[in-house]
Amino acid sequence: MTSQLRIIITGLVGLYPVGGVAWDYLQYVIGLARLGHDVFYHEDTWGWPYHPLKKTYTLDGSYSARYIRDFFSRYAPNLSGKWHYQHLHEKSFGMEKRAFKEVAEAADLFLNVSGACMIPDSLSPKCVKIFLDTDPGYNQIMLSERFTWSENVDRWCDSVASHDKFFTYAENIHSPNCIIPKLEFEWNTTRMPVVLNLWETFAQLKVPISAPWSTVMTWNAFKGKLIYKNVEYKSKGSEFEKLFRLPKYVQTPLKIAVGGVNAPLELLAEHGWNVVDGPSATLMPDQYQKFIAGSCGEISVAKHVYAAMQTGWFSCRSACYLATGRPVVVQDTGFSSVLPVGEGILPFRNIEEAADAIREVETNYKLHAKAAREMAVEYFDSDKVLARLINDALSSNEQMI
Repeated sequence: MTSQLRIIITGLVGLYPVGGVAWDYLQYVIGLARLGHDVFYHEDTWGWPYHPLKKTYTLDGSYSARYIRDFFSRYAPNLSGKWHYQHLHEKSFGMEKRAFKEVAEAADLFLNVSGACMIPDSLSPKCVKIFLDTDPGYNQIMLSERFTWSENVDRWCDSVASHDKFFTYAENIHSPNCIIPKLEFEWNTTRMPVVLNLWETFAQLKVPISAPWSTVMTWNAFKGKLIYKNVEYKSKGSEFEKLFRLPKYVQTPLKIAVGGVNAPLELLAEHGWNVVDGPSATLMPDQYQKFIAGSCGEISVAKHVYAAMQTGWFSCRSACYLATGRPVVVQDTGFSSVLPVGEGILPFRNIEEAADAIREVETNYKLHAKAAREMAVEYFDSDKVLARLINDALSSNEQMI
């Protein structure tokens, strides 16, 4: 077992303080701490944070800071003094700037999840810097093409290149079927870690009789055209349009908590979807858990770029559904070549296959619900996922620690 390391984890919780984002990033912090490491959360995106209640971006960082503080106070009190939110690269919340500087100077690992943050100037020169790509296809195309419509693209690309190790959620990246541009980087694969006992209570809840199949998503398209080798790759909204008519195919209710810009809310409702505001319905971390636990399972698509490039990406949100024992019917991105499917996880490629999968689960619900939780335990348990990530990160860097 690796000896205790001082690890800094980055994220986007202050930038987007809503339930799903909090679980995406802060389970890394809690999971690594439970492995015995000395872990700190750090966020310095230089960006204006989104205020989900006011539904606008804001110059005030206090709401975001309170959100991070309250998460740790509730779910990991032992980490309550070990977070640093640097608002607009200036004002520090949580730890004082000087205290975080001392942490960075002695850090062994800097795990930049989603490439969310700039590398701290005070980081130890012996620290192993890890770029963790959670948006595969998009990130590699951006690194290759450097589109001018992406703000500060050159600075971001240069920052990515300055890391020592490169990990990706594109678990299919080394398959000939995956057409992601690998560039000059040596990619290691990983997946979302789930701290299982934080979902145990919800896994034990009975599914309500009238529970819908559901998902949570952001509709936003990319800010410009994502083109690689004369092919345009799109975001998630264009893929979800292919499921508009799904309520006509199945008997069970379907629910979508959706946020973002220009989501076709009325059109979704006309087709039979129960539409709710995503940021409001899943604002707090426990609301996000309750939304998932109040579902039969998840029905969702992936971003077009994930599926079209056969990345093998698997959703962080879907992993949380599995942790509650809720089966997932999700668009295949190539993950069926790296994860067992058919029970608990049912992939689809079109609306007909999605409807067939929902009917299959409803016919054998106990079997699929049991398999869903077992998949979470076997493949997404934070102990297993993060121990492997650390071992892979240090495999050729022992002399740096």
